[in-house]
Amino acid sequence: MSKELKKAIEQLAEEKNIKAETLAEAIENALITACKSHFGKGGDNIKNVKNVVAKVDRDTFDYTCYAEKTVVETPDDVMDDLEEIALEDAVKINSNAQVGDIVRVDINSRDFSRIAAQIAKNVIMQKIREEERSIIYEYYSEKQKDIVTGIVQRNIGNNISVNLGRADGILNEKEQVPGEHLRPTERIKVFILEVRTTNRGPRILVSRTHPDLVRRLFEEEVTEVQNKLIDIMSIAREPGSRTKIAVRSNDPNVDPIGACVGNNGSRVNNIVDELRGEKIDIVVWDENPGNFIRNALSPANVVAVFADPEERVAKVVVPDYQLSLAIGKEGQNARLAARLTGYKIDIKNETQAKDAPGFRYEDYLDADEDEYEEEYEEGYEEEYQEDYEEAEADAPEDAFEETAEPADQEDSQDADQEADQEVTSEEEIIAEEEM
Repeated sequence: MSKELKKAIEQLAEEKNIKAETLAEAIENALITACKSHFGKGGDNIKNVKNVVAKVDRDTFDYTCYAEKTVVETPDDVMDDLEEIALEDAVKINSNAQVGDIVRVDINSRDFSRIAAQIAKNVIMQKIREEERSIIYEYYSEKQKDIVTGIVQRNIGNNISVNLGRADGILNEKEQVPGEHLRPTERIKVFILEVRTTNRGPRILVSRTHPDLVRRLFEEEVTEVQNKLIDIMSIAREPGSRTKIAVRSNDPNVDPIGACVGNNGSRVNNIVDELRGEKIDIVVWDENPGNFIRNALSPANVVAVFADPEERVAKVVVPDYQLSLAIGKEGQNARLAARLTGYKIDIKNETQAKDAPGFRYEDYLDADEDEYEEEYEEGYEEEYQEDYEEAEADAPEDAFEETAEPADQEDSQDADQEADQEVTSEEEIIAEEEM
């Protein structure tokens, strides 16, 4: 019998991924419960009976069940058959037994009633279910804040049930991407938000909208991110529409954007396909907040950035024709850039900035920006100095002076005529009012 039991336990342990030690403990508890039930100690009294013992050998899986009974002098002194035994009966078990000793009385499990056997079976099955739930909970708890592949099963109201392999996850309505229609049997990647324990087993909440879903997809797709050659510094996402991701290279020989995009866009396209066409902007992270904000507002060109790290606000100036591009459709580009950088961004075009009260470009320049401007001007001068000198050599000596003076005179005459017209108009208005 022990060989059959051993084989059954080993097979069950392998199928359910449960330790044989756990099953042995379950059998011991089941025998104790069945024994108490067989001898009439049902209900709450079962918990109070402590003298019934069951042992399962961990190597051979031989099991024994016995009751530890106190020896009393005569049969008339026996108050409880399960806890006490008369001396004359105790001597048959142990010839040296005396009154007050404890003797072990074997219990034959074959004598258990059908009800007691059913109770033992239920105890074992309950222990197996609890162990399965515990294993599943631990397995998915380790995967919390990570992504897994699941298969869409069915709709539960507005929620969707997703088979994750060893358990089902719940994709709540608020964690679903707007406009994304998931069909049964469809394979998708989901981000595990939380794993909870309940009376009916672990409850696994998953998401398709969490920004870290994009982070994990890049970690899977881009080897440099896995190897920590490239760090993902921040992510801003509007699920189903657009995502901005800021990356930094830890190796000067590795281009962070190029590595994330891949050859002919192969890497980022795989991620876009998984996100059902969601657009992804990859920008370079920079310690200088001005440069970082400038990068975050791409594809728009930025003339100047005035960032206040203490207040976490920034004023951005863009060319007049780039204002709508910098703001984006319904303000999306500016909104994502603000989330990505953590700055409140106020965007103006050059005309608006110059007309703003108290605007002085030089007041907002910090040391880094001054250095950048000087380098830019020096590079500009070096690049265009030769062309300028050639043009100056080809032009007549007095070309610039002759061109400038008439233009100034004409502008002056036009300004005088406009002033005269304004004065005349004011005099006419006053005369009409007096009349």
